[in-house]
Amino acid sequence: MNERLEKLYALLEREGLDAAFITHPKSVYYFTGFYTNPHERFLALVCVQGEEPMLYVPALDEEKAVQTSSVAKIAAHYDSENPYTKLAGLLGGRPIRTVGLQEDQLSVKSCRALLSATGAESARSLEAELAAMRVIKDAGEIAVVRRAIHCIEEVFRLAAAKVKPGMTEMELVAEMEYQMRRLGSEGPSFETMVLSGAKSGLPHGVPSADEIREGQLLLLDAGVFVDGYASDLTRTFAVGEVGDEARAVYDAVLQANLDMIAAVRPGVPFGSLDRAARSTIESRGYGEFFITRAGHGFGLEIHEYPSIHGGNEDLLQEGMLFTAEPGIYIPGFGGVRIEDNVVVTADGADVLTAFPKELTVIGV
Repeated sequence: MNERLEKLYALLEREGLDAAFITHPKSVYYFTGFYTNPHERFLALVCVQGEEPMLYVPALDEEKAVQTSSVAKIAAHYDSENPYTKLAGLLGGRPIRTVGLQEDQLSVKSCRALLSATGAESARSLEAELAAMRVIKDAGEIAVVRRAIHCIEEVFRLAAAKVKPGMTEMELVAEMEYQMRRLGSEGPSFETMVLSGAKSGLPHGVPSADEIREGQLLLLDAGVFVDGYASDLTRTFAVGEVGDEARAVYDAVLQANLDMIAAVRPGVPFGSLDRAARSTIESRGYGEFFITRAGHGFGLEIHEYPSIHGGNEDLLQEGMLFTAEPGIYIPGFGGVRIEDNVVVTADGADVLTAFPKELTVIGV
């Protein structure tokens, strides 16, 4: 049994739980090394106190599970079978009274079916405990994240060289996602954002057939998965020369990004990072246009704990991995976001992203 599974079983004993059912595909991967997207089918890592763990998978994934999972005991269910009825048989009437579940991932219907199959009298969520396990990244995880970052930085380098006025946002999205695959990633870690002109002022804008034009800001926000781990990078470029206001906005965001990273060290609250970035932007007169949080955790998923906002007083710990992405978003004008990937070290921060942050003119 690997160290992560040992921690999970220790959690069961500490909390007085008879069993745990880990059902989020990324959590299953974290504990077993096996990943699949089961779609509507049922998937679970089944951990019963005093017994070896069992991986319960759709039959179409059984061979892959045998090849990749660190868990030796594997059971499968066919599409023609009720997975919960079969699970009840596999459990063999064991006395399971209290179970731990991933309630954020399961539907109410699935929760009810799982409780019926186990005969459990009560259940509790394990989401907070699992997040606490995953939030500290080990050296192996950071090494994989570095590869994912290297890939997306190369995608940005190639994309910046391709930009020409008249190219559409969606054409650049297509080019970037082609390069992601060509460079060996598993694909985008979220929907690639290419936003030009006034649309750069939309934090979660949607690329379209709009043409990229000279004199505009161009915001690129993208990431990839490599061996299951994500990267997440944003840079804002100038397509040709832009005006003084655009440069002032850019300078404010760049300084906020640097000040936020400079505030990183173990033992300080996450809220202090947001406040460091926000105070810089406010001092430049753009405070009302910083409408987002300052960053978020990531790893196996693109959004993980922590959420970095002014009200989060949880403390930073060595090994935590998150984004630093202050931004200014001015309706009708445009916006700037500069996003780095940062890991907390014993004495500060290691900025894993190395793509240049100075305002770069492209497309001319």
